[in-house]
Amino acid sequence: MQNSLNSKTILNIDGKSYSYFSLSAAGKFLGIDPTKLPCSLKVLLENLLRNEDGVSVKLNDIKILASCVEKHVNHEISYKPARVLMQDFTGVPAIVDLASMRSYVKKIGGDPSKINPSVPVDLVIDHSVQVDSYGNTSAFGKNVELEVKRNLERYEFLKWGESSFANFRVVPPGTGICHQVNIEYLAQVVCNENEIVYPDTLVGTDSHTTMVNSLSVLGWGVGGIEAESVMLGQPISMVIPEVVGFKLVGRLSEGVTATDLVLTITHILRTKGVVGKFVEFYGSGLDCLSVADRATIANMAPEYGATCGFFPIDQKTLDYLSLTGRPEELIKLVEVYAKEQGLWRSNDELVFFDILELDLSSVKPVMAGPKRPQDKVFLSQVAESFSTAFSVNESKESDKFQDGSVVIAAITSCTNTSNPSVMIAAGLVARSAVKLGIKSKPWVKTSLAPGSQVVTEYLEKSGLQNDLNALGFNLVGYGCTTCIGNSGPLDEDIEDDIKSKNLTVAAVLSGNRNFEGRIHPLAKANYLASPPLVVVYALAGTVRIDLTKDPICKDKDGNDIYLKDLWPTNSEIESCIKSVVTRKMFIQKYKDVFSGDEHWQKMKCEKSEIYNWDTKSTYIQNPPYFDDLSTEGDENNVVNIKDARILAMFGDSVTTDHISPAGNIASSSPAGIYLKGLGIEPRDFNSYGSRRGNHNVMMRGTFANIRIRNEMVSIEGGYTKHIPSQETMSIFDAAMHYKKEAVPLVVIAGKEYGTGSSRDWAAKGTALLGIKAVIAESFERIHRSNLIGMGVLPLMFQDRMTRKLFDGSEIINLKGRIVPDGNLECVITRKDNSKQSIQLKCCVQTATEMKYLISGGVLNYILTHFS
Repeated sequence: MQNSLNSKTILNIDGKSYSYFSLSAAGKFLGIDPTKLPCSLKVLLENLLRNEDGVSVKLNDIKILASCVEKHVNHEISYKPARVLMQDFTGVPAIVDLASMRSYVKKIGGDPSKINPSVPVDLVIDHSVQVDSYGNTSAFGKNVELEVKRNLERYEFLKWGESSFANFRVVPPGTGICHQVNIEYLAQVVCNENEIVYPDTLVGTDSHTTMVNSLSVLGWGVGGIEAESVMLGQPISMVIPEVVGFKLVGRLSEGVTATDLVLTITHILRTKGVVGKFVEFYGSGLDCLSVADRATIANMAPEYGATCGFFPIDQKTLDYLSLTGRPEELIKLVEVYAKEQGLWRSNDELVFFDILELDLSSVKPVMAGPKRPQDKVFLSQVAESFSTAFSVNESKESDKFQDGSVVIAAITSCTNTSNPSVMIAAGLVARSAVKLGIKSKPWVKTSLAPGSQVVTEYLEKSGLQNDLNALGFNLVGYGCTTCIGNSGPLDEDIEDDIKSKNLTVAAVLSGNRNFEGRIHPLAKANYLASPPLVVVYALAGTVRIDLTKDPICKDKDGNDIYLKDLWPTNSEIESCIKSVVTRKMFIQKYKDVFSGDEHWQKMKCEKSEIYNWDTKSTYIQNPPYFDDLSTEGDENNVVNIKDARILAMFGDSVTTDHISPAGNIASSSPAGIYLKGLGIEPRDFNSYGSRRGNHNVMMRGTFANIRIRNEMVSIEGGYTKHIPSQETMSIFDAAMHYKKEAVPLVVIAGKEYGTGSSRDWAAKGTALLGIKAVIAESFERIHRSNLIGMGVLPLMFQDRMTRKLFDGSEIINLKGRIVPDGNLECVITRKDNSKQSIQLKCCVQTATEMKYLISGGVLNYILTHFS
């Protein structure tokens, strides 16, 4: 810690002294006024001041970032987040990697205990509960039992990790969703370490880590690979982000929810284009948005493409900290430090890279779908959006169960269940429906999966849970469930009907993702909606309805029921929240957050420094990443990929769900065949997400989404053509053929390649299949970083060239020196032996990323520099 600018200062609060690194003191020393910097950049600037060491953080880095108040500068900095947050789908493989690194270090005669998190790490088990049982009061208990039975090996492995690694805590299953637990309990806003205070910051192995920015904690999602490097003491190498200011004015109109607002913002920002940028919200409209409302907006930053959506500290922040049971001493520290450090929200105009503005009163009720979260649809246009996206077979119109029928209505996901206003609204809609004697349609699978136990507490206290239960919205678990693809099976008769009649049916959920094949294999149309609208669609039973004017159903007396007959007023919602949501509730529910239920407490835990790998396990296996680890990288950073074949060609908006699905494992898929070969029955396959600790399953699941479309073949799903034999086969089988032939592989793709979850297996699987480079028209931020983290080269078309340059039969040679944002030569040999040379942009942004790539990935880099 060099403190070149003499910025280390004393802060006195109630007679107690703290040290902090003052931005204003640093600014005076530099002759720069940092007060006009966006608050998110002030957090980064403080991080550099505190971590200045003359090596990874130099004085010049601090000067350049501080000068961004005058002009944004494209400059690499090293950033050290205070902590790491993980969920179990992405967390298990991260801990597997650390365990594997320990095994490797022991094998080479090193000290395995040095492989240990150097920053606090919290893992919340929230992604594994599936909606098997629903619509009854015993659903929660049954689903928990099934979850534990299916995932016992994984959970025992995590218990081993908690006992073996320092700085590593596990929040057991059945507690809540990681992002909701984060804002309600884990996040501190301001950290106090040895009487040095600084802003709470983090990265997480889930895209929606961004939710914590609602509480003024700078955080975003990274791949498990990048998170592991942070855990092992490596800084995040990043270019100073451009910050887009989003000014909010006015207030939301009667009947408009925070969900409507975030879907509107998502559409605006996707249209604008903010990939790789910070978005910071400001303006008088923030006075009318609670932290819970802001959490809904911050949560969906991945959907609008930004690195994060940040909200500065203000009185609403303090109110939320108080409500959720944080100590009074912390709340006072947050207020005094924020005001002293210039992190408190003021009315002053800050210097943003670009500015957008939205009048909250202009927001209308909307949904998003039927395939992407940025596809905003006004409530009046939902039926039209369905008919436009899918052809409707008129011969099926005599049936009540038909094209457009809603088969899943799920109140799920941290995006909305963290917000009492929309959860109470859903309960009040249910209460009105019960009074009118109407019920959910019999073909709708209904479920309620809140993000924390506090939600259940206030719904029960208000009596609204009884009304939700009457419509089939019983508690099914505390976790992501439907939003992550754990929607569980539909009724057998319903599934048979869908298949036999070839119906296009719908799911309506209060989540953040609705990509093809994610929610349920048989639900092609998926709409994101607020929790009260989820309830309404369960009553209607179809998306082919205009809720703004059509009757939803009939009451017990045969009268038409309209949306206005069910929808609560804002004052009703606010009155209910004030009477049932209390500070005591949060304190009570979080007092034993790490203890777990009887299932967790009974699980065995073998304490050891080195994990005892079981070669027969189908869940946890020692990955092969370090089998052929070379300590020598190319000092000249030269890449030379010779005679590569194209494994697959994809269009635009291929998501990480397409690349590495999290849900159902098809019996006929390579992963299914592998598991059956080990004697596993299809009913016990579990999901891809739950088996992320086994590389044998996951590499077979790469590009295995049933909705992925490889343009080299005419069949939908994970198939390709093995060019030498001209045979059509699974992408995995083709990759293994090429591996035997010692042929390197590339993937060709369109725009926004890797959109979606921060799914490290989308990069790990890519690497294990033998893919050396991905050539795309553009990349999503996290997946680009993950590819580099696994030693896979991301390249981008230039000069208006697109993937249409290829048909899949070409041989590709890539050669050149890797330079951040430099070019590489690509020589294409076509089947008529003609050649074409083009220049591709190397999507490596920093010198550190360059080192990782040349080393074969970040973990290889750490191990080869291990001492």
